[in-house]
Amino acid sequence: MAATTHTVTNQAPPLVGYDVFTSDRALAEGVERHLDPALLATAREQLSELGRTAGSVQARDWGFLANENPPVLHTHDRYGNRIDEVAFHPSWHRLLGKAVSAGLTAAWSRPGGHLRRAAGFLVWTQVEAGHGCPVSMTHAAVPALRADPALAAEWEPRLTSLVYDEGLRPASQKAGVLFGMGMTEKQGGSDVRANTTRARALAEEGAYELTGHKWFCSAPMSDGFLVLGQAAEGLTCFLVPRVLDDGTRNAFAIQRLKDKLGNKSNASSEVEFDGTWARRVGEEGRGVRTIIDMVAATRLDCVVGSAALMRQAVAQAVHHATYREAFGGKLVDKPLMRNVLADLALESEAATTLALRLAAAYDDGSEQERAFLRIAVPAAKYWVTKRCTPLVVEALEVLGGNGYVEESGMPRLLRESPLNSIWEGSGNVQALDVLRALQREPQALNAFLREVGLARGADHRLDGAIKALLTELADLDGIEARARRLTERMALVLQGSLLVRYAPPEVADAFCASRLGGDWGSAFGTLPHSLDLAAVVERAAPGGN
Repeated sequence: MAATTHTVTNQAPPLVGYDVFTSDRALAEGVERHLDPALLATAREQLSELGRTAGSVQARDWGFLANENPPVLHTHDRYGNRIDEVAFHPSWHRLLGKAVSAGLTAAWSRPGGHLRRAAGFLVWTQVEAGHGCPVSMTHAAVPALRADPALAAEWEPRLTSLVYDEGLRPASQKAGVLFGMGMTEKQGGSDVRANTTRARALAEEGAYELTGHKWFCSAPMSDGFLVLGQAAEGLTCFLVPRVLDDGTRNAFAIQRLKDKLGNKSNASSEVEFDGTWARRVGEEGRGVRTIIDMVAATRLDCVVGSAALMRQAVAQAVHHATYREAFGGKLVDKPLMRNVLADLALESEAATTLALRLAAAYDDGSEQERAFLRIAVPAAKYWVTKRCTPLVVEALEVLGGNGYVEESGMPRLLRESPLNSIWEGSGNVQALDVLRALQREPQALNAFLREVGLARGADHRLDGAIKALLTELADLDGIEARARRLTERMALVLQGSLLVRYAPPEVADAFCASRLGGDWGSAFGTLPHSLDLAAVVERAAPGGN
């Protein structure tokens, strides 16, 4: 007979056995809202299949194993030959294989591809975020390569393939390839124009030899990399294949893997180029202009990735509170806990709704939408990624001590949460990018104001926030020092406009009252008590077993 001290009661079951897509109402409704009706049935079916896999015990275990067994660098073989290979746990390859087969690198090759991909990325990276790095880089490489039609014709079918083909071989021999990126160097960081990697033109048309050190090179086991180097005419974009056409390894010395705060499953590396063969992408001296579309696409993935972390954190918190009892009742029914959960749910839904709106703008592709993206992407990247960490901290606290142990998965979410704010340009870079768009591209501001103006008159707090934003935009005094404040307000007004138009009334009312109307404290769980918070929490519930 078991000892009574070992009887487990009042614990929430694991959040597994549910459909991560269909249980996320904000996500499912967003896909239905933005996607061509002719594509909707197929997209729902595919996303639901991915969602069921994401909510499975097997996928959960893959995520844990990939992080408990981080990548290992092997610089040499047993005989002393340089090989520069990184070994991953099999779970990493299973995660990547599912991501590729689900079309998360294939947005550019199918109708409604960006919205469908963003929704899938949001679903699947809730399982494990680290492998999202090569997925994101591969997806984002396509627009940069299109600067050279011949290169695009050669590489794009491989990049958008639904086949994950691991191992280092010539790209021409593979059914699908992955890409990485190397822009950052020690002396420059975000200031890529300070890069010192040298590019010497070779006799072969478009071919160069690179010499230099990349301080951060993502996904070093990828098949190709887009990098920046100094050519005769200035900073230029290059494609560096990992393996050359004749089967020999390109000069690509991995000096070390970064020991990061989080993102443990993913290999981030320092690499040396010493006589490394590369192919120019775009014109000499136009490297930033060539690679900027790749950067924009990865910045959108930072928004989507943060929305995914936020959604998983909220799902775990609501799930726990639904089962856990304290002080005579379910936690989820306690007024103060309900306030916390509703506040977290608002932040998560606002992030998801904004991310899907940006993805839909990519699919539209009109001049108006491109102008809108020019200012909305950096504003969203700034704000959503910054809201991720405090939200995850608060969601972890809902689980109490249970959330502070590794088995819960919450510490991994917490370690991952600051990453998207740092990668692809940190907060100041995004805020200054918004300023550049305001100052140099008036059509971008016009497109932004047209978008937020679609909700004008529907909520007095939103109207007041739009008016205050216009006043601030008219004052250029000390504009750089105010860039963060301005960018935050733009993101909040945009989120408010979207929620007023698309979210249930209780969600829009609570968001506008707190984020725009000022009836809010300095921490989560400080919403006005008179709001319909129970409905907000119920909407965020994930289900599960």
